[in-house]
Amino acid sequence: MSVFEQLLAASAEELLKLVFKAAAARDKEAQGSRSREIAHKLGLTHAQLLCAVGFNPNIRELPDVATLLGFPGYDALARARDEYFTHDVYNRLGIKDVLAIYAQVARDAQHQQVMQYLMSTRLKRIEDRIEATVDSLVIERYKKEMRGIYSDGVALPEFVEGRLADTHSGFRALLNEILLIVEHRVIPVGDLFFRDAVLPEEKRRLIARGLVPRDLILARLEEPGISPQERKVLEEQLRLS
Repeated sequence: MSVFEQLLAASAEELLKLVFKAAAARDKEAQGSRSREIAHKLGLTHAQLLCAVGFNPNIRELPDVATLLGFPGYDALARARDEYFTHDVYNRLGIKDVLAIYAQVARDAQHQQVMQYLMSTRLKRIEDRIEATVDSLVIERYKKEMRGIYSDGVALPEFVEGRLADTHSGFRALLNEILLIVEHRVIPVGDLFFRDAVLPEEKRRLIARGLVPRDLILARLEEPGISPQERKVLEEQLRLS
């Protein structure tokens, strides 16, 4: 287990000991912030330290840890943590770090709730970077991150609703995101399939994967407001099934 993962998953007692030991070993004469010196001692980036400690489920009950890191309290530490998490694009936080955070946050209801907003902000920044650079490494890490968000159970319906609202996003198609939503049971397929915001091609993919019962397709075709494009796709899928 890496130092990052140790800090992220440590018990309250272990976390305090780890940070205290690093704080005691730091160079008291060095220039710079206390938390940066502690990060250096632990072999971490500043972002890794603040996110590992800041997303640990016990941190809210450990004001001494925030003090050791040079913060007046948990709220200040959380703000610095959130700044790094939402702005970094696989630079100071590697993809393994990000996936470890999601796995941990999924087990902590308070952090999971906060994460819904943080993820939306972070992913927007990553998607903007992809559109600007078409960097294949960023794209692959982004795909891994999105799969982790769904497979670890971090995504709540409010996060998914925000993703669904953007019907013009090419990233939903890139990720096969509708499949991720249904396969990980964030929103039932019976709900999604009747939404106009779910595109005909996305519905075709759901049907092709055997995730939509025939009765549901027939019921959707009876809807008076269905678009000609969607009707064509659904009727074609019925013929193929």
